[in-house]
Amino acid sequence: MKKANISGIGQASTANVGLQASGSTAALPGAVGAGQRTSLQATTERKSRSGFWLVVLGAALWGVDPLFRIILLKSLTSAQIVLIEHIIIALIALPVVWRNRSDLKGVGWRQGGALLFLSWGGSGIATILFTTALASGDLNAVLLLQKMQPLFAIMLASLLLKEKLPQHFFGFLVIALAGTYLLTFGFTMPIGHLSDFVQVGSLLSLGAAALWGGSTVMGRLMVGHMKYETVTSLRFVLALPLLLAITWNEGAAWNLPQGTSQMAALSLNMLGQALLPGLLSLLVYYKGLTTTKASVATLAELSFPMVGVLVNWVAFQQMITVAQAIGFVLIWGTLFLISRQSSPAELTAER
Repeated sequence: MKKANISGIGQASTANVGLQASGSTAALPGAVGAGQRTSLQATTERKSRSGFWLVVLGAALWGVDPLFRIILLKSLTSAQIVLIEHIIIALIALPVVWRNRSDLKGVGWRQGGALLFLSWGGSGIATILFTTALASGDLNAVLLLQKMQPLFAIMLASLLLKEKLPQHFFGFLVIALAGTYLLTFGFTMPIGHLSDFVQVGSLLSLGAAALWGGSTVMGRLMVGHMKYETVTSLRFVLALPLLLAITWNEGAAWNLPQGTSQMAALSLNMLGQALLPGLLSLLVYYKGLTTTKASVATLAELSFPMVGVLVNWVAFQQMITVAQAIGFVLIWGTLFLISRQSSPAELTAER
C-alpha cells in the first residue's frame, strides 16, 4: 500500500496540475470503497434478517401439517400418506431437477450423503415416524419431544459446519424451549406423567426430531453447493424408491373411500397436504436457509408450535390459555431478539 502511494506522488510531482489531479483521484477511490463496503454490509444484513424470517415462515407452515395428516389417517396408513405426498410433489419437482441438472455436477461423497440424509431420513423416514406418532402417541408428548430438534441441530452444526453460535444463543434457546413447554403443557408439571415419554408414539416422535434436526444442518450444507429449488426437489424425488419399498413391505390394504364426493375430499386434502405444508413450506424454508446459519434456523423453526396452537383454536375451537399466550410471547420475543442482535457474520453462513 505504501509503495502505491509513493509511486503516485512521484508521478504527480511532474506538474502542479498533475499533483492536484492525482490527489483528487486518490481520494475518490477510498471514499467510494468505504461507501461500497457500507452498502454491501447493509445489504448483507438485510438479506440475513429476511432469510431468518423466511425460515420462520416456512416452519410456521408446518403448523397446519397435523390437521391434514390426522384426517388422512382415517383412510390411509402413515407410509401410504407419505408416499402419495412425495409422488405428488415429485411430479412438480422432476422438471425443476432437469432444468437445474447442472447443479449436480461436482457433487461429491459428502454432498451425496447429505442429500440421502435429507431425502431418506428427513423427508421419508422422519415424516412416517411423525405421522405414526400422531396416531399412536400422546399428542402433548409428541409435540414436546419435537422441541429436541434444536439440540440435535446444534450438535451437528458444530461438528459438521463448524458454525460459531450467536451471542447468548443458549440463553435464547432456554427461553424458547420454556415457551414451547408452556404451549404444550401449560403451567402443569410432568411429574406423574413420565409414562407419556416412553410410549411408542413418543419414541417415534423423538426419532423424527433427531432426523429433522439433522436435516436442518444437511440442508444448510447443500444450499451452499446448489440452488435451494434443486435441494428441495431432490429431497422429494430421491425419497421415492425408499418409500415405495417401505409401503410395499408393509403390505397394508389401500382403504380408499368408495363414494365420489368422499374420494374428491380425500384427494383435495392430499393435495393440500402435499403443496402447502409440504412443497411450499420447504421452498420458503430453503430460500431463507441460504442466508441463515443452521444453529439459528433451528430456533426459527420453533414458530411451528405457535401455529399449531392457532390451528387448534380456529379448526377445533380450542381457546388459547394464559400459559399458551405466554409461550407465544416467549417464542416470538426470542425470534425477534435473535434477528435484531445478530450481526451478518453470525446470521450469514460461510460459503
